[in-house]
Amino acid sequence: MIKFPKKQSDLAEKIDNGAGFTKWRDWRWQLKHSIRNISSFETLTGIQFDKDKRQELEATVSQFPLSITPYYLSLIEKDDYQNDPIFLQSFADPRELVVQKWEREDPLHEDKDSPVEGLTHRYPDRVLFHVSNVCSMYCRHCTRKRKVGDVDSIPNKKQIMKGIDYIRNTPSVRDVLLSGGDPLMLDDDYLDWILTELRRIEHVEIVRIGSRMPVVLPYRVTDDLVSMLRKHHPIWLNTHFNHPRELTHASRTALAKLADAGIPLGNQSVLLAGVNDCPRLMKTLVQKLVYSRVRPYYLYQCDLSEGLTHFRTPVGKGIEILESLIGHTSGFSVPTYVIDAPGGGGKIPIMPNYLLSWSPNKVVLRNYEGVITTYREPEQYHNPGCDGTCEECTLQLKFADAEERNAIGIEKLLSEWDETYSLTPEDNERIGRRNE
Repeated sequence: MIKFPKKQSDLAEKIDNGAGFTKWRDWRWQLKHSIRNISSFETLTGIQFDKDKRQELEATVSQFPLSITPYYLSLIEKDDYQNDPIFLQSFADPRELVVQKWEREDPLHEDKDSPVEGLTHRYPDRVLFHVSNVCSMYCRHCTRKRKVGDVDSIPNKKQIMKGIDYIRNTPSVRDVLLSGGDPLMLDDDYLDWILTELRRIEHVEIVRIGSRMPVVLPYRVTDDLVSMLRKHHPIWLNTHFNHPRELTHASRTALAKLADAGIPLGNQSVLLAGVNDCPRLMKTLVQKLVYSRVRPYYLYQCDLSEGLTHFRTPVGKGIEILESLIGHTSGFSVPTYVIDAPGGGGKIPIMPNYLLSWSPNKVVLRNYEGVITTYREPEQYHNPGCDGTCEECTLQLKFADAEERNAIGIEKLLSEWDETYSLTPEDNERIGRRNE
């Protein structure tokens, strides 16, 4: 039986300071009253830090800004705040200033894969479009700490148009992901303008929005916002729940509004030490998400951004969690566990090993229970021997797009129309000696 918290913390009443629930549910009021310094946090929560701790926290906040919505702050269980998942994700930690030599300001090379400012083009058919650098809350584990909170670099309309022009002039782009910061920090009219411009581009089929608003400020999901979004279908929205306690009544109401408007919902969690690195907890989270009509999409290994070492777990912990999910809950409740490869290599799926061995006639498999079984290969199979000429194919794909036949990577090695038989790194010493 899915159980959700019946009420929020009594902090809500204290923070509201008599304003009443009308203002409490006003997302602009929430932004205006966001907690941005240590003193306000202490006043509102009753949690007090000694002089030395305060100095460490002030130094952290000067480097990585603090911003917590009153709503999200109200979820903190102050009696055990040091272990509270809401506190750990939202409040400054001096360990953020400890930067290991392998950590990077831009570990995923998003800026290097940027043909125009604010846009990352890494995969062939989709782009990441940074339309905002501000969030309603600054997550302490954010991979874009270098950008988020920088109010001096908020993209203006001219810069946004440069990104839109690039998309318009790049026919291979069929999928645009609006990200940031948080795109839902933009006013409805401004976001409507961006979506309208994208919808005028014939080859753009899908627009996705990445937002943590349903988690940290669910009141942003207003009827007006939803009404505007549904004009631009197909719209998809991915959000970012990391812990079951974040699925409050307010969050589930926001998710229901989006789902009722026909917007498919996905969730991207980050595996965080001390927050959600527990198989039982993650099973609870994904099941509650599915109950709220949100499909678990990705479980991210924490990136190698600066100051995140205290959040990172071994990859083995993620595998353990997947082992606890696959076969133990509905298949569509299991997210794909990925490492976003340092250096811009993209998302690499990491899975437990289920294929144990194989021969020309059989493959040997194991299931989630440890049962080992075999699957017999077909004795007669005629490989179509595809040469990339779709017009002559018997599978009735009645169109041919030359660009679709330009395979890269492993696909190129497997294809039968490309003569490439080896992929060799540029700095291979053996090839270097050969060239000399």
